[in-house]
Amino acid sequence: MKIGQTHTVTTVVDESNTAGAMASGAVPVFGTPMMIALMEDAALQLAAKYLEAGKTTVGTRIEVSHTAATPIGMRVEATAKLEKIDGKLLTFSMTASDEAEPIGEGTQIRAIVDEKKFLDRTNSKLGR
Repeated sequence: MKIGQTHTVTTVVDESNTAGAMASGAVPVFGTPMMIALMEDAALQLAAKYLEAGKTTVGTRIEVSHTAATPIGMRVEATAKLEKIDGKLLTFSMTASDEAEPIGEGTQIRAIVDEKKFLDRTNSKLGR
């Protein structure tokens, strides 16, 4: 994994990922929670390319602005760029654009974890 590497993911806006469907607004445009999820997916997939078996990343901090609306039927792409590696913490810059213009940007910190240990610790909260 190297600073500057990028990964891009895409989706098309439909009824299932609108603000109304996500309960984050009342209009039929790409929902902010879905834009954030798309950005996170780009960062997750970028990190996953370089992690050893049994490791994954989890989001620990995110800061995002959603600056333009995207109507149903339009394609959206999100790109994550690795900006910093600090031990087990990875910092990504993220952008999102539709076919007409940039629609959002932000940063995210993801922590590298051992997936089994992480799930075991999480499930112990349920007494499992």
